[in-house]
Amino acid sequence: MSYRQIWIRSLLRLIAFLPLPWVHALGAALGWMLWRMTHSRYRQVAERNLELCFPEWSSAERNAALRQNLMEAGKGLLELAPLWCWPGERVLGLVQGPVVGEEALAEAVHRGQGAILMTPHLGAWEMAGLYYSSRLPLTILYRPSRSGLDEISRQGRGRVGGKVVATDAAGVRALLTALHSGEVLGILPDQDPGLDSGLFAPFFGIPANTITLVSRLARKTGVPVFLTWAERLPQGQGYALHLRALPEVTAATSLEASVAAINQGIEAAVRSLPEQYLWAYKRFKTQPPGAPGLY
Repeated sequence: MSYRQIWIRSLLRLIAFLPLPWVHALGAALGWMLWRMTHSRYRQVAERNLELCFPEWSSAERNAALRQNLMEAGKGLLELAPLWCWPGERVLGLVQGPVVGEEALAEAVHRGQGAILMTPHLGAWEMAGLYYSSRLPLTILYRPSRSGLDEISRQGRGRVGGKVVATDAAGVRALLTALHSGEVLGILPDQDPGLDSGLFAPFFGIPANTITLVSRLARKTGVPVFLTWAERLPQGQGYALHLRALPEVTAATSLEASVAAINQGIEAAVRSLPEQYLWAYKRFKTQPPGAPGLY
C-alpha cells in the first residue's frame, strides 16, 4: 500500500468517527469554499454544464444552483467515509422508507431472469450500490482510477455482499457470467467511454457519448433494466432511494434507440434532483467529429 493510500484511508477512518449530520455539514462547507473559488476547474466545469443543460435559467438561478450543487458535491465526497467504513448494518439503517418498485427488481431475480441496475452520478450512488448488494446478488462494474482509492473503494463497496469488478476483459466476463446466472448487474451509465467507444445520444439536448454495454446486453438477453439513485436528505437525515423501470431500453428496435432511452431516463431523474447531480464531470468532453469542444 502506498503512502497516499495510507493517508487517504486514515483520513476516511477519522471522518467516519463523526455522525452523518456533521459529515454533511463539513462537506457543505467544503463545497461552499469551492463555489467561492471562481478559478477552480471543478467549479468552472460545473458552471459550464449548468449553462449547457439549463439555458432557460437566468444567470442568478444558475449561480444559486451552482452553489447548492457544489455543496452537495462536498457532502458526496466526505460521506464516502461513513459509507465505506461504518458497519454494514449502520449504513443500511440510513435508508429512509421503502423503495417503491423494488418488488419488480426482486421478482426478476427470483425468476432467474436477472436484471441490469443503472446507477448514474446522482445523489449518493455509493449508498444505492450498498443497499441493493445487501439484498440481491449484485455484480458492480467500476472504472479504475488514478486517485489511489481503488482498493479502498472495492473493499467498501463489496463488504455487504456485492461483487466488484473492473472495466476490463475479465470484468466483462464476470458480468456475463452473473447475468447468465440470473443475477443483477450494477453499472454507472453516464461516464464518457471515449471517442472510440459508445454512441452519441441526446442528453439535455446535447450529444453525449454513451456506453452501449447496457443496451447490447439488454437487447440480446431481454433482461429488464432499472434506474436507481439515492437522494441525499437534508441535515444528514439519511437517504431516500428511488427506482424506475426502463422497459424501453430492452424493447428498443435498434441499438441507437436503446442508448437514447438510457439518456432520456437519466435526464428525467436528474431533472427531479438537479442539485445532486455530478455537474463537475465533463460529460460532454467527447463530441462528434468536426463538432467544436464544449469545455
